[in-house]
Order: sequence, then structure tokens, then C-alpha cells
Amino acid sequence: MLQAEALQLLCLTASSGVPLFSRGSSKQLPFSIIGSLNGVHMFGAGHGAQLSSCETERGSRVVWRVFQESLMLIAVSGGGGIAISELQLLRLLENVWNCMVMVLGQDELANIRNVERLKREVRSCYHLIDMLLERVNDGQGMMGHLTQCADCVPLSNSGIVQETLESFTQAADSEFGCLVVHGRVAHATEKWWSRLAPQEVVVLLALVYSLSGTSSCDYPVFLPQGSPTVAIRLLCFQLLPGVQVCVLCGPKPSLYLAGKELLSRFWSPLLETLRGCLEQTDRSILPPSVYLRWDVQALLLINRESRRAITVCPRVRGGASANAAPLLSSARRLELLSHFYTFAVTRYFNSEDVSPASPASEPTPEDFSQGFTHVPVQCYLVTDECKCYGLQSPQHQLYLLTDLSVPTFALRSVATQTLSAITAVTGF
Repeated sequence: MLQAEALQLLCLTASSGVPLFSRGSSKQLPFSIIGSLNGVHMFGAGHGAQLSSCETERGSRVVWRVFQESLMLIAVSGGGGIAISELQLLRLLENVWNCMVMVLGQDELANIRNVERLKREVRSCYHLIDMLLERVNDGQGMMGHLTQCADCVPLSNSGIVQETLESFTQAADSEFGCLVVHGRVAHATEKWWSRLAPQEVVVLLALVYSLSGTSSCDYPVFLPQGSPTVAIRLLCFQLLPGVQVCVLCGPKPSLYLAGKELLSRFWSPLLETLRGCLEQTDRSILPPSVYLRWDVQALLLINRESRRAITVCPRVRGGASANAAPLLSSARRLELLSHFYTFAVTRYFNSEDVSPASPASEPTPEDFSQGFTHVPVQCYLVTDECKCYGLQSPQHQLYLLTDLSVPTFALRSVATQTLSAITAVTGF
């Protein structure tokens, strides 16, 4: 169907199968195949069978999702090359739907009055959709699109920055404020974490990242779960290249007032502090006081309570011996990390979708652990390139990639030490 490493996204009307758009691979699928993909799904639905995914003999994978009984999204990945799991494709479809709702609103998508007009309007979502397609295997170290957790960066000496953010947000007549560094949340107000669904934070971060380089903007957005039919304002300001502050607010303040008065009052005194935060993020996601063993190749730490996540992929081996094997590329380590995360949450751990009853929630993968008499809290995997260890506690999930030189019996100790080292310093 598609060449190796190709990924294509199709959007059709659920009732008539009229194509709205196709994004992804430069080699587009023929119309006859698109019609067949829609037809086989409709045939199954007409006979009481729900077709959600399939895999071809050559390793290609197809995933279908219908949203609001209005639009069908189909993800098609080519066989060979970079393997893309079913979970990754399911999350991609959910994120794309949430992006479309965020930009256009649920009413526009759920009640299609004019297909040709919708085709024109949905073009405003293309940039975000293309970004989500690239992030499936982009190697940039952000995994929120897969974990449905907000990508975060814990900063050193962050008390004054948090206080400034809260004061700035209150002055903007809002309770929802966020400081973003290189596409990751550095600080956010309490209501940002408690009232916004993790899926909403993920797509909002994608939107903010797409606006990087813009000095200021006033963007109307629909929250896919909190406010899918009524638009609110997203004010976004660039404080430094790579550092943005965002506020979700009502009609006031104006963009001019917030940009000319509030920014200078609250953020001008902190520019040097923000430069220090930016330098820390450029060096490493973790603060310098966090010590990682030299044999830790990559890690993903999830706070299960707040649905926040930290992804770390060290650039160099600190304290490695001269005989140590060279590091795998960052892109390869992140790819392996995403595969291990998928392996763990589809077999042992709970991925904890926050609102499984929502229209955009994904079907539950086959529950491999149903035969267990206990709740798995640890798992490991040994490959030809690295060793992987997963650790689950009531508050955290840690996914760790280590060097092959680490003895398998020592993986648990390495994981617990790493978790303690990070949480002790960051309080994550």
C-alpha cells in the first residue's frame, strides 16, 4: 500500500465517505484504495462488526476511528523501516481530532452542513496535523503525543518564576497560565493542571509550539473537553526565543494591553532568570544537580497524578569508562523508548486514559494482564541494543533504557535509584 516508513492520514465523512483531506506521505494513496478502506469499515458496521485496525502481510497497518458519528479518520503506516505501533496510530487519530476541535469547534465538525465549505475551513488545521504526523517518529524528545501527558521541563530556582506567572495570569483576568520552554511546560498555574484535561494540554502545547517565532498572538480556541462549542482566547507572548508565556482568558484584556503593560511589568525583571532557564534546557532537561548513572541511555518519567511527563535523552555519557560502547543516536534511543512504553502499557501497566467515556477516547488494547492475579508493578525487556526496565508506583511510572553492560538482576536497583534521584531534586 505504502512504501516503508510512510505514514498517511485520511479524513472522510462518516456517512457518505466523501474525502475531506489526506496528509502525510508524499505518495498519496489512490482514490480506489481510499474508497476500499472506507467501504470495508462501512460493510463491517452494517453487519454489527466494528473494524478498528488491521495489519497486512507486508507489515502495513491501518487504523480506523469514527468521531461524533460524523467524521472518519484513517491512519495508514507502511511496512518495514520504522515500526509504528497500533497504539501510536490510535493516539495520532485522537490528537488530530482534538486539534480539529480546538481550531474549528465541535459543532462545525459534528454537524456538517456544507462539505465543500468544511474542506476549505479544515485547511487551517493542516499545519498542526502535519506537526503531529512528524512527531510520531521525529526524535525531538517530546512524547506527549503518545503518552497523553504534558511534556515538562523541571527548572532550578523556579519559585520566583512560578510567582511571577501566577501574578501575570491574575492581572490578565485569568486563572489559566503557562510558561513554555522549547515546547515543554516549565511552569503552570494550579487551574491549568487541575481543570484542563491532559489531552487538551497536549494539543495546546502543539499549537503554542507552532506559534514559536511570533512575538504575540490572540488565537481563538475550543477546548476539546472543557469548552468544545464556545471559543475562548489564547494569548501567547514570546519572552525570549524559545520561551513563551500563554494565558487562556475571556474578552479582556486586549492583546495590546497585555503585551505593552503586563509583559513589561511582570517579565522584564526576570529576563536574566529566563535566560538561565533556557540554558539549562539546552544542556539537559533535568537540573544540573540531578545525577544520572553513565549507563542510563534514556528515560521517560510520568507523574500519574498530574499527568505530566519528563523525557530525558543524555547527549554524553557522564563518567563512562573508556571501554564503554558508543551511545546510540538520540533518535534511535527515543524510538526504542516509545516502543518500550507501548510494550509496557499494552501488556502490563495502565496507560490511564483520563476520560475513557469521551467521544475521542480510544478503544482499549487487548488486556494482556487479565490473566494475572496481581497488578504488575515492574517489567523488563532485553534487546540487542539496550536493556529496558519499567517501574510503576501509585504516583509514578518510569521507563528506563540502559546500556547492555548493566546486569539484568541490577535493573531494578538502577531504576529505583534513578527515580529517587529525580524526584528528590525536582519534587516531580
